Amino acid sequence: MSTFQYSLKKILINLGIIIGIAILLGFLFLKVYLPMYTNHGETVSVPDLSGYTFDESQDILEKAGLNYQVSPDSGFNMDEKPLAVLKQIPPANEQVKGGRKIYLTLNARNAPIIKMPNLVNMPLKNVQEILANIGLERGELIYVPDIGANVVLEQRYRGVSISEGFEIPKGAKIDLVVGNGLGNQVLNVPSLIGMDEIDAEFLILGSGLRVGQKTYMKNDTLASGRVFRQSPPAESMVKTGDIIDLWISGEGSF
Repeated sequence: MSTFQYSLKKILINLGIIIGIAILLGFLFLKVYLPMYTNHGETVSVPDLSGYTFDESQDILEKAGLNYQVSPDSGFNMDEKPLAVLKQIPPANEQVKGGRKIYLTLNARNAPIIKMPNLVNMPLKNVQEILANIGLERGELIYVPDIGANVVLEQRYRGVSISEGFEIPKGAKIDLVVGNGLGNQVLNVPSLIGMDEIDAEFLILGSGLRVGQKTYMKNDTLASGRVFRQSPPAESMVKTGDIIDLWISGEGSF
């Protein structure tokens, strides 16, 4: 065998040894070291943190072997406690590896301040949608005589009339003064004496007035269920939507 052939054989043997060692090391790295390092096959179920406070969530995540990071963008929900978890990523019950970081969005300590829009002269249906979209609640509806049926005439917060641009906490209740569609007409009170209770109520409502207090008393001149007194009296001048009180013969509703 020549010197050249001997040298080539030696090089090939050494190269084969190097390749074999590389294959062995790659196998050990992929099948032994890497699975041990990444806890291959070991997963943790993400706990449901909805409604828990931040402190409570910390304890739950630590016990589950998970880490956390609080999102800088908080949300706000009036029904949840301050610093309660509103959102988490990954979501509850998802399988993740131990030590995985869970991202938390917390409920703000204080309600964010928003500027009140102008709701005056808008239909009630549209106003309710606007309030819901900006995070406000519809409070009491106060109907007043006005030809605009279900048209908002005034917006109030805590009993005080507020205008566009007024700063108000998100989630606040806004009371609305709304037109009843009857206007502010001056009417003559119809005569109800001697009428049946039901007929009298229909006449009151049909005249654009409202039935007020009904008092039942024994009356010797009229049959039971008949009106023997009214207030205001017949032919009085009243406004649309005013109340008419009735005194009815008998001891109960008929």
